[in-house]
Amino acid sequence: PGPMDDIPRYLSCKHGEEKVSYLHPKLEPILKDTYGVMVYQEQVMQIAQELGGYTLGSADLLRRAMGKKIKSEMDQQRKIFQEGAIKNNISPKIASKIFDQMAKFAGYGFNKSHSAPYALISYQTAYMKANFTHEFMAATMTYDMNNTDKLDFYRQDLKSLGISLLLPDINKSEECFTVEINPLTGEKAVRYALSAIRNVGENSMKEMVDERKKNGAYKDLNNFLSRVTSKMLNKRQMESLISAGAFDSLNKNRAQLFEAIESMIRHVGNLSDQRSSHQVDLFGASQSSKIFELPEAVEWPLLQKLKQESEAIGFYLSSHPLESYSEETLKKWRVTGSHELEKISSAQTNMIGVPTLFKPRMTKTGKKFAFLGLSDAFGSYEVTVFSELIDQARTLVETGEPLFISISLRRDGEGTLRLTTNSLKLLSQVTEKVEGPLRIQISALDMLEKLKVFLSEKSRGSQEIFLLWETERGEKIEILLPDRYRLTANDVEMLKSYSLIKDISKL
Repeated sequence: PGPMDDIPRYLSCKHGEEKVSYLHPKLEPILKDTYGVMVYQEQVMQIAQELGGYTLGSADLLRRAMGKKIKSEMDQQRKIFQEGAIKNNISPKIASKIFDQMAKFAGYGFNKSHSAPYALISYQTAYMKANFTHEFMAATMTYDMNNTDKLDFYRQDLKSLGISLLLPDINKSEECFTVEINPLTGEKAVRYALSAIRNVGENSMKEMVDERKKNGAYKDLNNFLSRVTSKMLNKRQMESLISAGAFDSLNKNRAQLFEAIESMIRHVGNLSDQRSSHQVDLFGASQSSKIFELPEAVEWPLLQKLKQESEAIGFYLSSHPLESYSEETLKKWRVTGSHELEKISSAQTNMIGVPTLFKPRMTKTGKKFAFLGLSDAFGSYEVTVFSELIDQARTLVETGEPLFISISLRRDGEGTLRLTTNSLKLLSQVTEKVEGPLRIQISALDMLEKLKVFLSEKSRGSQEIFLLWETERGEKIEILLPDRYRLTANDVEMLKSYSLIKDISKL
């Protein structure tokens, strides 16, 4: 690896674009194989020995001192090296420059035997990712299955590669990440692992997958409940599986399933007990043939559905609460996405995000500050909140609603980008009130219940809403809703994200 700054020079010299040069002729036999660039720890030790008069033992002590970066030790070693170099007819100025290069290198350097296998593994994995991308990513995500931050990073990588990451599915997922054909696109995709869902347990998920492989797909919820045991399933596991969308292929109404968790657990327990005791009812029928009835429940609003999903998986997977905002809207607010931070040249910008964590801290002088974690449609990022804003930030984070933040950007001594909060408020305070009537074209009657739930949570106002429905015979029906509402641009963007709404326009 050597110092990162010298990589361009190494490449240029290797390809003949730049002439190989040495600070002193005695460096040539040591650095010739690496085009005049210090690459390995052995080279640093050899330079100390050949030019500075060190023994191999004292050269190793020099290497250690450079790694520790203790100024007093480095000053002492510089003096020893320069004195030895002068005895070898090397000028103090050149000796000082050579020592500077050695010190810079030793900040992050490997020995040759360490560097070679790393390079080989890097080459092999790069080849696998380039030529077997889907399989490589599935294997990599399986390896880091218990690290949510890394899984989110890989999710973003898949997105940049144009590869779909499919929701976990009780009938398609395995305990590990797998590759399958996306039925919607006909292209390869990565299927989310059941074991990567929080609080489910790898052994239980493997048993469910093994049962499915042995006896076929779970036909419906009752079929699933009749084939699992109390040892394979508990309340916490069901909460996570339902919230993550693993049962969507059996029942899309996650709220309905969630309401029935305790009843389902009891039902599975009864069936397990009856199977073990071979009980039958008075009419000679097996209890396992009894149908489990789900309670009536209104489906979760989109924001709650996404929030539950994020808690179960560790990040937003099927969608993101902020995905509905158009590029025009973001430009209008001068908002920077988290994926653009490294490219931004200005010292000030605006960002939006759903709060994911709030870590209060204390400085050495006793002042309060906090790290605020956020998520936007492009990924995750972290901002620092200082004492004057910390109470306001804590209050806003507790709402769980998206935030609009003004931030300052700077790079620290190691080049890491640091974000500091200048001001913050709820995103809903930024969104404009929508004036005039709205016309909503619906493509399926199933959307009416969703729309009803959505509007029931909104404030009453003076805004009229017209629903437009086209029948199979081409007849157009328009209905004015009896109530009036007060909707923001944020509300309209959320409505647009509903897949069964065809169009929203102002009248």
